Amino acid sequence: MIEKIENIFTEVEQFLLEKKLTHEDFRLKYLSRKGVLNELFEDFKKISGDQKRLVGQTLNNLKNRLEEVHVELSANNIANVSPKNQSQVLDLTLPEIQNQIGSLHPLSIVRQKIVEIFARMGFNTEDGPEIETDWYNFSALNFAENHPAREMQDTFFVEKNEVTKDDLLLRTHTSNVQIRLMEYKKPPIRSIMVGRVYRNEAISARAHCQFHQVEGLYVDKNVSFKDLKDTLFHFAKEMFGKDTKIRLRPSYFPFTEPSAEIDITCFICHGDGCNICKHSGWVEIAGSGMVDPNVLANCNIDPEEYTGFAFGMGIERITMLKYGINDLRLFFENDVRFLKQFNGL
Repeated sequence: MIEKIENIFTEVEQFLLEKKLTHEDFRLKYLSRKGVLNELFEDFKKISGDQKRLVGQTLNNLKNRLEEVHVELSANNIANVSPKNQSQVLDLTLPEIQNQIGSLHPLSIVRQKIVEIFARMGFNTEDGPEIETDWYNFSALNFAENHPAREMQDTFFVEKNEVTKDDLLLRTHTSNVQIRLMEYKKPPIRSIMVGRVYRNEAISARAHCQFHQVEGLYVDKNVSFKDLKDTLFHFAKEMFGKDTKIRLRPSYFPFTEPSAEIDITCFICHGDGCNICKHSGWVEIAGSGMVDPNVLANCNIDPEEYTGFAFGMGIERITMLKYGINDLRLFFENDVRFLKQFNGL
């Protein structure tokens, strides 16, 4: 058997000299499962004990040499690849492909900016449950029992709480957090409430059944409507630019009196009129007003001693205005082509 092994040594060196075999042919003939080397190891099992040591040592030398030749043939094959087939070769010397850094969702960018602006004005951030009772979502906020917002076309009702017998629903605004905050914390209160809210509406480019809202609440002694105006004016300049102006239009909300819609000068046309502002020169960003005394009384805060203001705005709307986005549905589709455009304000 030693003679047979030595003959294979000679054969391999001759093939290597004359380059008769490719690296793959060489592997199949000598190193594959049905190759010459495997057959020799099968024969080795039948050798008597006296010869095993010498034959085994020679066979291992052959195995090492075959592996060396195969590596050499493989290296020569890569070096001699034609440009046409070069793309098919895996070059392990190439540097790794670095992972690309993702970008924040545009709603997250704007939400973070809003929180930062109000934090600099002394507002802390509060949170509360998204599944709420009728009391915190409607009744404590001075909604009459027959108010249209209580009807099924606006609100997602979940079920009735068997213990308290209250209706459970998905909150329609983050005002429920204001009520909970005023129940356990006494004035002065200066907070914003940020979170997801739900309305039973048809999904379209301008409406969705879920969206994000930020509301603000400031309750203390001698809080005035001027404080509300100055707060929102400062926010508008910080968010949309120092040349931004605001106007307040009389409105109605059950939980504030007096109430006002907040408009800002259109930052696209700067008040000249365009499609974004419907050629009015103004775009609406928020609703606001002085906290109704009934709401303060429902939270055991004396309306004779304390006053306050509240405001609320949709984060989606602010984001659409900020970036000129014309379809609300884009925020929820997770299209990477859309999301990767946003790296910051």
